[in-house]
Amino acid sequence: MALAHPMPSANSDLATTWAFLEEGVDHIMTRLKEGVSYSKYMALYTVAYNYCTSSRMHGTPDPSALGGRSGANLVGSDLYNNLIRYFVRHLETLRDTSDPLLDVALLRYYADEWDRYTTGANYINRLFTYLNRHWVKREKDEGRKNVYAVYTLALVQWKSVFFVHIQNKNSKLANAVLRLIEAQRNGETIDQSLVKKVVDSFVSLGLDDSDTNKASFDVYRTHFETPFITATEQYYTQESEAFLAENSVSAYMKRAEERLREEEDRVEIYLSSTTRKTLVSKCEHVLIREHANTIWDDFQNLLDYDKDEDLQRMYTLMSRIPEGLEPLRKRFEDHVKRAGLAAVEKIMGEGGVDALEPKAYVDALLDVHKKNEETVTRSFRGEAGFVASLDRACKEFVNKNAATGSSTQKSPELLAKHTDALLRKNNKLSEEGALEEALNQVMTLFKYIEDKDVFQTFYTTKLSKRLIHGVSASDESEASMISKLKEACGFEYTNKLQRMFTDMSLSKDLTDSFKERMLQTHDDMDINFSVMVLGTNFWPLNPPAHTFTIPADILPTYERFQRYYQSKHSGRKLTWLWNYSKNELRANYTNPKYILMTSSYQMAVLVQYNNNDTLSLDELVTATGIGKDILVQVLGVLVKAKILINEEQEQYDFNPNFKSKKIRVNLNQPIKAEVKAESTEVLKTVDEDRKYVIQATIVRIMKARKTMKNQALIQEVIGQIASRFNPKIPDIKKAIDTLLEKDYIERADGSRDTFNYVA
Repeated sequence: MALAHPMPSANSDLATTWAFLEEGVDHIMTRLKEGVSYSKYMALYTVAYNYCTSSRMHGTPDPSALGGRSGANLVGSDLYNNLIRYFVRHLETLRDTSDPLLDVALLRYYADEWDRYTTGANYINRLFTYLNRHWVKREKDEGRKNVYAVYTLALVQWKSVFFVHIQNKNSKLANAVLRLIEAQRNGETIDQSLVKKVVDSFVSLGLDDSDTNKASFDVYRTHFETPFITATEQYYTQESEAFLAENSVSAYMKRAEERLREEEDRVEIYLSSTTRKTLVSKCEHVLIREHANTIWDDFQNLLDYDKDEDLQRMYTLMSRIPEGLEPLRKRFEDHVKRAGLAAVEKIMGEGGVDALEPKAYVDALLDVHKKNEETVTRSFRGEAGFVASLDRACKEFVNKNAATGSSTQKSPELLAKHTDALLRKNNKLSEEGALEEALNQVMTLFKYIEDKDVFQTFYTTKLSKRLIHGVSASDESEASMISKLKEACGFEYTNKLQRMFTDMSLSKDLTDSFKERMLQTHDDMDINFSVMVLGTNFWPLNPPAHTFTIPADILPTYERFQRYYQSKHSGRKLTWLWNYSKNELRANYTNPKYILMTSSYQMAVLVQYNNNDTLSLDELVTATGIGKDILVQVLGVLVKAKILINEEQEQYDFNPNFKSKKIRVNLNQPIKAEVKAESTEVLKTVDEDRKYVIQATIVRIMKARKTMKNQALIQEVIGQIASRFNPKIPDIKKAIDTLLEKDYIERADGSRDTFNYVA
């Protein structure tokens, strides 16, 4: 860089000083690529510094100029005003050159000049460091408006002289950018760096007059972002409507997903990050919200045909708008409910619910749950709202379906019976090591069961049978299931179950000690005997409903144990449950000698044939003490097994030619009448228990609250009991009346619907 003017002395006047400085400033602003030597740059810096630090007057002050005051103030204002005049002349030249340019040509010219101008302005800003630090700072401190550091001054002039001029011509600059962006949206390749330079200039020109160190986005928003968002809305409104008219919803969702990703990328590549929220929100509204009904309507189709990828895409898109997922959740809930009801309907045979296998029922429910749970996890990312929809639907069809009718008690009964089958020795799952997973699946359905007390009562009844008959798959599996129930419902729910195991352990110790005593005192015992002493309060066992004559063969052992137990526990009464007892008899008359596994009633019948070959029904009734109706069913099993022959009416003959493929022959099959009676008895027990649970809950609430209105009390009772069963309002009212009669509570004076607790 060669300067035509020689370097002025420290005392040179304004004209001489500025002539030298202006030549250097112009070179920097127009020919910076030619280079500026360090010495020349320092010469310019020194001249500017010398002039600013000169204490005497330079020439005649110009009162009309910025900072038109006297003395040292004039020194800074002269240079500042000359810089303004230079920037204006320079920018007017750029403006005139740009006038005929359009679109890409205009943008390239603008971007190139912006680069050159801002780079030069940075250099010049450093040349006038002293001016910035002293004169500009003092002017600003004294409250002068529109005084800026030199670099900011350059931007202010660019904005007012050049930028505003171009924009005033139908937003010429912004529209050129918007046309380029539209071309890119249409698939054309554009110079993205060019767009970024122009857009960045919009941001840089956002000058905050009150704080020049603070960025303002007013220029960017007014001149670019607002028209850009409007253009975006128009573009995607037209495109989405046209695309949907000719393509499937699945194809449209892919397109919308791509477009949203493109707009996110656009922000990253060449827009201000402040535009992201506005742009994305507008695109989501146009691409998703405006077509939400069409997208929602296709949801069922995707579910029916297991279109996982499309379901994921629909979930992702609809989750972007505030109300987007709720209609999907509702439709999903209805879908799952219909699937559950259809699954049960499909397995219902001609025999109705009585012929329904618990396993088939449970498997049908689990299949529907599993399939739709996988959909929630895979397609809806396990979102809480869809999980809740799945749970509501499952609760609905698990408790009320073609198998349950209007009762909510059938599902817990079938689930408890299925669990019983799982926990028995003959279950293959226990052999294959899959039992634990099967029990977990039981708990999956258990959480949806409304009448958990029905399950509890059936489960307790079935557990008692497994323990009495020694047919549990394993103690570990029994403990595991109880632990799961305890975790789900609390200690009180499983208290009786755990006490039953305690009784079993105590009974084993009792039997062992009895056998040891018998070995010491009776060497004539040829009967292998074990007994279970079970607590009445914990075991759901009913004594036989009819009389039973203890066969002479076991009477001595029975009497010896009675005496032994009374010697250890004086005052306790033993009730013998012959209807739950079982026996093994050796058939000495056959070859091989079969072992017959029987109930006590079957044993009582068979031992009669030790002394008789044929007996009538009446003779057997007299000998065994068993009622005729039950005895006929007992004999029916023995005849079917061909142990006895019934060729004449009410005449039963001993069959000496009995044969079996198995050495151990199990005759102890449940009698249909007893099985049916069991279900009836369990449900009767549940109803009785519920009365006491409701009464106890009311007393507990009233004791804590002292006084409550009728409606509030009913709601509180429902809330506290709902985890066990859904109490019916008439039952709650009946319980209130009972407690009023028993003086646990009383009506408040002068009020029919307010109750007081009676301490």
